[in-house]
Amino acid sequence: MRGTVEIIPFVSRILRNNPLGDPSTRPTPIYLPFSYLRAPRRRYQVVYFLPGYTGTGLACCNSGAWSPSLPERFDRLIGEGRMPEAICVMVDGFTAYGGSQYINSSATGRYMDYIARELVPWIDRHYRTNPHAMGRVVIGKSSGGFGALTIAMRRPGVFGAVGAHSSDIYFEYCFKTDFPRALRNLDRYRGSLPRFLQAWRSHPKRLGSDFSAAILAIAMASCYSPNRRAPLGFDLPFDPATGEMRAAVWRRWQAWDPFIAVKRYASPLRSLRSLYLDVGTRDEYHLQYGHRIFVRELKRLRIPHHYETFDDGHRDTSYRYDRSLPFLLRRLR
Repeated sequence: MRGTVEIIPFVSRILRNNPLGDPSTRPTPIYLPFSYLRAPRRRYQVVYFLPGYTGTGLACCNSGAWSPSLPERFDRLIGEGRMPEAICVMVDGFTAYGGSQYINSSATGRYMDYIARELVPWIDRHYRTNPHAMGRVVIGKSSGGFGALTIAMRRPGVFGAVGAHSSDIYFEYCFKTDFPRALRNLDRYRGSLPRFLQAWRSHPKRLGSDFSAAILAIAMASCYSPNRRAPLGFDLPFDPATGEMRAAVWRRWQAWDPFIAVKRYASPLRSLRSLYLDVGTRDEYHLQYGHRIFVRELKRLRIPHHYETFDDGHRDTSYRYDRSLPFLLRRLR
């Protein structure tokens, strides 16, 4: 009882002429469960899956040596009776810097609006969905988990349930501690961002250790601290020549931190049917500590949630979707 996958070239008006020149037509895989073509009057819940940093929608369809693709995982969980049949939309938020964090930025484009105000209505028009918040789940890992939380907070009424795995939370730990490594990457280019980016773009191994920390800082700055007047359209939270922190820019980053934002956007999270969070106790980006702090804040604000930890790190943890997907879909029913 396998489902089918359609890969739709989704044409976005919102992403047209985005600042980085990224494509506005995004290949978007859509998983349709086994009964979709056989029960023409039936409507389905929809899962919107947000890949992590450097991930794409198409990559969700790839299986690893011992790790099934997302469509294969849906087939198995549905076939085993662990969750109801559902449509899955594998969202593409990739940018020239590796990711959009699924938010609006003058330096990258309006990716939050692209999802909430363009992609979701299009899916409801073209597929037999339950076209309301309680028929939709948004889920993701790492940057995707951050995106799921952030969209739920800042675009209330679009999604009824949220799954956030190992999400970017408490920026003091998950980003700030990597800034010295980013500076070391930039030192080879005398702190010049244009020189660094030129070398990075011409290198055959863009995710190598010589570049990773700096390009991550650049990618996050393009999302969290855009500045139309800056030469590259964004401000780094530190001086690339000396390393001194730029307090005003860092505060702009912190405003996006779910730990900070939840104080302002508690009401939309309370309206969710279900909020699922988990994190590994050996996360390499220290996210286990950010989650402890965030969960304590959820409790203080009396926001219902389900929180789990597991004995693992940050990478290769897609097996955790076996927990979150049934949990979220059954509560929407």
